[in-house]
Amino acid sequence: MDNDQSKLSPGPGGMAGMTSALLPPVQQAVAEEEEGVALGEIIAVLMDYRWLIAAISLLALVLGLGWVFVSKPVYRADGLLQVEEKKGAGGMFKALEPLLGEDTTVSAEVEILSSRMVLGRVVSKLKLDLIASPRTLPVIGAAVARRYEGDVPNSPWLGLSGFAWGGERIQVDSLDVPDSALDQNLTLIAGEGGAFEILDDDDRVVLKGKVGSRSTERGYSIFIAELRARPGTEFQLMKRSAEVAITNLRNSYSVKERGKKSGVLELSLLGQRPEQIALVLDDIMTTYVRQNVERRSAEAEKTLKFLDTQLPALKTQVDTAEAAYNSYRQSRGSLDLSLETQGILKNLVDVENAAVLLKQERDELRQNFTPEHPRIQAVDNKLARLNERRKQFESDVARLPDTQQTVLRLARDVEVSTRLYTELLNTAQQLRVSKAGTVGDVRVIDPAAVGRDPVGAKPIAILGIALLLGLMVSMIVIWVLRSLRVVVEDPEIIESQLGLPVYATVPHSKIEVELHRKAQVGSGELLAVAHPQEDAVESLRGLRTTLHFALLDAQRNSLLITGSSPSLGKSFISKNLGAVLAQVDKRVVIVDADLRRGHLHKEFGIERAVGISEYVAGQATLEDILKTTVVPKLWVVTTGQIPPNPSELLMHERFAMMLGELAARFDTVIVDAPPVLAVSDAAIIGRHVGATLMVARAGKHPIRELEQAVRRMSQAGVQVKGFVFNDLNVSRQSYRYGYKGYVYRYSYKT
Repeated sequence: MDNDQSKLSPGPGGMAGMTSALLPPVQQAVAEEEEGVALGEIIAVLMDYRWLIAAISLLALVLGLGWVFVSKPVYRADGLLQVEEKKGAGGMFKALEPLLGEDTTVSAEVEILSSRMVLGRVVSKLKLDLIASPRTLPVIGAAVARRYEGDVPNSPWLGLSGFAWGGERIQVDSLDVPDSALDQNLTLIAGEGGAFEILDDDDRVVLKGKVGSRSTERGYSIFIAELRARPGTEFQLMKRSAEVAITNLRNSYSVKERGKKSGVLELSLLGQRPEQIALVLDDIMTTYVRQNVERRSAEAEKTLKFLDTQLPALKTQVDTAEAAYNSYRQSRGSLDLSLETQGILKNLVDVENAAVLLKQERDELRQNFTPEHPRIQAVDNKLARLNERRKQFESDVARLPDTQQTVLRLARDVEVSTRLYTELLNTAQQLRVSKAGTVGDVRVIDPAAVGRDPVGAKPIAILGIALLLGLMVSMIVIWVLRSLRVVVEDPEIIESQLGLPVYATVPHSKIEVELHRKAQVGSGELLAVAHPQEDAVESLRGLRTTLHFALLDAQRNSLLITGSSPSLGKSFISKNLGAVLAQVDKRVVIVDADLRRGHLHKEFGIERAVGISEYVAGQATLEDILKTTVVPKLWVVTTGQIPPNPSELLMHERFAMMLGELAARFDTVIVDAPPVLAVSDAAIIGRHVGATLMVARAGKHPIRELEQAVRRMSQAGVQVKGFVFNDLNVSRQSYRYGYKGYVYRYSYKT
């Protein structure tokens, strides 16, 4: 039985409506007139899919709880470094500025902190290239093991003794593997009494050993200081290459400057083991500071070594110059320089020293610039002016006597060599002092510290996000379903698109669902009889009134009820409409003309046998096929035996004769016919009745299906009078339309 229902609102119909239905569909009018109606539609859709929303949201919440349970907490360690800006040396160190390099930039130090030079040392020192951890059951194993607090290894769950379930521990001090086995997974299986064996990717045993002693075999070497596990427990081992280990460390490590041009660097490291990440970050800062001091000390050491090689040669040069000067004076007697000669000597020495300094400056500039650079040309111009002054002084020397010239030349060599030697000697002493007091230009402000709580979203936030995502996913699912579901849910669409009136809208009845279930086991009841105050019955009473006027101009008092497809509620409309008609003292007969799947006999609790098939075959009379019901003045004609050729049977003249005789004996004849689009039976029957009503079920079919059904009946010469809109969701309509709802409730109170 089709236990579904429908709903309609009266409108103009007749042959004009039938004709308009054959024309192209009229464009639908503006969907909503007020903003409140659109909001009501949204609320109605949400209420209609409330269980889907609840199910998806609950699933998302469960997944969120699962994520909170299995996700590994990640902690964050941070520390602070200060990069001090190099300032110009004062006092006796001013001359060392070119030797100590340029000012340090923060960006350069950030790059150094992330370099392989620093991180590689940390990886090697802390053995971060060595991975050793218990093997846990995927998804939940790590979460279970992490929450275990016993002193001995946990008992295996579900007999899975190969996995670790908490309390296991391993400490590998060293692990060496062949180059081909770098970054490859190895499996260590614990044995009895501290014994173990190691398997490669192909499950081949490559090494056997015992805790506390080094084991070496086939290029593999390992020393395990501690192993606590049940025999048979598996551990995962891996020896990473230096590049991979450094990359993994760099991925969880970050450096940034705190504040613009503050010179303060903030270092942070993420990891699952708080004590380990604090140790690693501290070692990174210590290694960085150490290399900074070593670099600055190395610069002074390199310069000092160069000076140490130059000083002996300069000392020899000074001694040679002094010896030559003293020897000449002794050979010529005691000679003193005149005041004029002393002035010339001083000027020459100053020019020579200035020229030496300018040549050194030019050599340094040539390392970065071409000879055409303005700075180099400026130095060249200064050298040219010094050469001109030297020539002037040399011309003055040339005017002196030969003895004075020789003394002047020897005195100049002594003065220049002595001054150069003295300056280099002072520089060497300053570098030794600088090297001894080198502290670097970076310092640790805050050592590594790990926060108590894991970073990332808190469990309550994760659950909130999961619930929000569940709601969003449910909205998307609803949107997809609504987009794919182009069905009629509003009777106004039928009237506007097909031009046919909707005579009644029948709301959904939960009681009818229960009655239909009982009818399947042979104890059916009519809703109009058992629950006359039900809203669906009241809608059928409205249909009864409307049909009274709609059939006034009809030539026959018979009514065909059909639909476009099965399970629309045709039988529900037929039997209950017949009941409400009989309740106003009308003689009514319901004809079950569905000779393929008719089931009205179950609804009334009577036998199928002796019905239409027997009458058309001439095996029964009209009196034989009329069956009384529990409703006074309501009769039923069943299908009889299901025939092999229903359409041919309905086209027989005795079927038309039967309908004519019934119309003569009863006030109203209601014919329940099969679906229009499935078979041609409804079109055959429609020629012998006074009016045809088509049942449409809310949310069951698209408007094109109804349009095709109407066209099919029209092509057969049958006029569809209008529609009954069945199974309307009243609660949804109350949200959707507010006070404009199609169903109104007005019941009596005692």
